[in-house]
Order: sequence, then C-alpha cells, then structure tokens
Amino acid sequence: MRAEQVKVAESKTAEAPYPSAGYAWYVLALLTLVYVFSFIDRQILNLLVGPVRRDLGLTDTQMSLLMGFSFALFYTGFGIPLGRLADSRSRRTIIAVGFATWSLFSAGCGLARTFAQMLLMRVGVGVGEATLSPAAYSLLTDYFPPQRRATALSVYGMGIYIGSGLAFLLGGLVTGWSSRQEMWALPLVGEVRSWQVVFFAVGLPGVVLALLMYTVVEPVRRGAGKAQAIPVGEVFRYMRENWTTYFCHNVGIALLSFSSYGSAAWIPSYFVRTHGWTAAETGKIYGVVVAVCGALGIVWGGWLADRWSARGRKDAAMQVALMVSWAWIPTGVAYLLVPDAWLAMALLVPTVFLTAAPFGIAPAAIMQVTPARMRGQASSIYLFVINLIGLGIGPTAVALVTDYVFGDDKQVGMSILLVSATAHVVSAGLLWAGLKPYVRSQERAKEWMASRVA
Repeated sequence: MRAEQVKVAESKTAEAPYPSAGYAWYVLALLTLVYVFSFIDRQILNLLVGPVRRDLGLTDTQMSLLMGFSFALFYTGFGIPLGRLADSRSRRTIIAVGFATWSLFSAGCGLARTFAQMLLMRVGVGVGEATLSPAAYSLLTDYFPPQRRATALSVYGMGIYIGSGLAFLLGGLVTGWSSRQEMWALPLVGEVRSWQVVFFAVGLPGVVLALLMYTVVEPVRRGAGKAQAIPVGEVFRYMRENWTTYFCHNVGIALLSFSSYGSAAWIPSYFVRTHGWTAAETGKIYGVVVAVCGALGIVWGGWLADRWSARGRKDAAMQVALMVSWAWIPTGVAYLLVPDAWLAMALLVPTVFLTAAPFGIAPAAIMQVTPARMRGQASSIYLFVINLIGLGIGPTAVALVTDYVFGDDKQVGMSILLVSATAHVVSAGLLWAGLKPYVRSQERAKEWMASRVA
C-alpha cells in the first residue's frame, strides 16, 4: 500500500511540466551572478588584511573574527527563519531584498573607522546574505528535473569560486594602487584610503542589480501542494528520524568547509609571509586559480554525481564527496611544504579543484532526502552547520594556532596544514558512515510525501 502511495505522489508531481530549459538556465545564470556578488562581498576582506589591520590597529585573531565569525554567526542565525520564509513566500523577493541589504552593508565597510564599526557592517552583510541560498536552492529544485539537479546546483555553486577569485583579484589590484596612490578624494565621503574604495566599488552595484530578481517567475512548488511552510517542530522531527543521514552529511561537509575557509582566509598571508610575494602578486595569481579551478571543480563534482546517479548509484552525491575528501590530501599538504613559491601555487591548482567539488552536490544531496515542503528549512539548517563550523570557526582556528601554538606569524602555513588535514580525515570518516543511511532516507522522503498526498 505504501509503495502505491509513493507512485501516486510521484505521478501527481509529474503532472506539472518543468519550465522551458532556456528560461531555467536564465534563472540559473542570474542566481549564479547574485552568488558571485555575495562571495565578492564576503571574501574581499581576505586580501585586505594588511591595510585594514594597519589602519584599524588589529591582530590576526581580530581580523579572523571579521573575516569569519562575525559574518557567520548572523548569517547562520538568520538563515533558519529565512529558510522557513522561502518555503511559503516569494523567493525572488526574499533574494532581491537580501541582495540590496548586504550590498549596502558591504559598501558601509568602507566607512568603518574602528573594529566595532567594521564588526557591525560585517554582521549586516551576513544577515543580508542569509536570504540567498535557501531560496535559491528551493527555486532551482523547482526549475530543474532530478536528473539535472546536481549539475544545476553545481553551476550555481560556481559563484563561490568566481566571486572569491574576483575578490582576491580586486584585493590584489588595490594593494597595487596603494603603492602609487594611498588616498582618494570621493564626493560626499571626502578622502579615503584605497581599501575603502574597494568596499564602495564592490558593494554599491548590488543595490541596483537586485532589481533583476523581478525578472524571475516563481515556479510551481513540486510535491509541496499548497505553499504553506511545515511547522519547525515537524521539520526537526523528520530530521531526527533521519539523524544519521543529516549528521554525517552536514558535519562531514562542514569540516570540508572548515578546511576550505580556514585555508582560503590565510593563503594570501602565507605567500606574503613565507615566500616573500607581495599581496598584489598573490591576489592576482591566486584569484585566477580560485576562479578557474574552483569553478571547474564544482561543476565537475555535479557532473560526476549526476553520471553516477544515472548508472543507478543512489548514494552518488555522498560517494563523490567522500572520494574527493581523500583525494585532496596529497596536494593539500604538499603545497604548504615545498620551498618554491611557484611550485606551491602550481600544487594549489589540483587542490582548489578538489576542494570545490563537494559544494555543489552537497545541497543537491539535501534536496534528495528532504520532502519538498521542508527543503527551504532543511537547506538553511545545512547552511547553518557548514557556515558556523566552516566560515565561523575555520579562519579563527588557523589564526589561533598561529598566535597561540606557534606564536610566530611566519608559521601560518603550518597552521593551515594542521587545521585542514585534520578536518579532511575526520570528514572522510563521517561521509563513509553516512552512505547507507543516506540511501534509506531517500525512501523515507518519498513515503512522507506520499502520506501527505494520499
């Protein structure tokens, strides 16, 4: 009887055709552009460590709080209620308002004169960006059929690496400008330093571009029936019944995020302190590596997961994440140990490629084991975990090891190695433990939806 209910639910969902492929790809391209801007605004501070630290009189640990924890705490805290809104309200409006909000606060970072003011601005960026991914995941799930979903979400995830790469490139350029012209005279704000100009340049365009979200048509919510959010208690009850799946997936991916954010925040400083490169050189070269290799890696991960899934592997998404968590280790360790800077940068090419691969398939995996009417909330919980652990703690963990274990700024490379390698080993164990529960949870999601349709 239960199998028959599942078939009925699936047939009712299939009645509504998906939007045309051309329009779906337009929506995907627009959401990816928004995601690019979010990561430029989020990561731009990473290459401005030197001038910001100098002008505001900060330590590495204080800078890490601005780069990670202050942003992540509010990004994750507001993500769950905003994910609940995405399950029942206009997703395009949620994204448009959030885009304009974080853009204004990002520009406001250029006005900061103290640590407290910069902290407040970074909090605002975090709150605004919390609107984006839960609503975007939900939209893309309704625009693309299951067999193309991992690829679509991976293309969206390219925004992480294109945006981060552009942030490093812009940061590299500003340090070059600083050597020639430290002060700039701007209308309304007067004289400002070069790093402040960068915040204005990356933040203000987003206020206008947010209006593009109103070219997106809200699609049918598949398998959701009436657009009404499921009570939070029921979402947690469902996740508790599938706790092994969600725990192994969310924490396993969060540890990969912990390694990714922790290293990305300090790699520019590593090349400056250890290899004697300038920040401008590092930003321009590392920015290209991140933008190109990261974008290719995340799309490759989605393509591989879809390919394995088409061959009948129900745990394809988890298997790909598990594989790359191990494959990363040789080059992810080696680039921090070789004495030559150019060899280290060359080793970062496969390292960044493999680092990126899990982050498009991970949200696709959540969609696959979660009933439609819970997806916004489930994805916001996933984002809460990976960003609190990854973005919130990763950069600070590296800084704390540098400041309090080694006590030497030039040992930042060893700090990155210790933090990242440990995270990858533990992540691999969790992802392996979650393989079988993940397959069982896919069936439970179908049964839950069938019980609501019947």
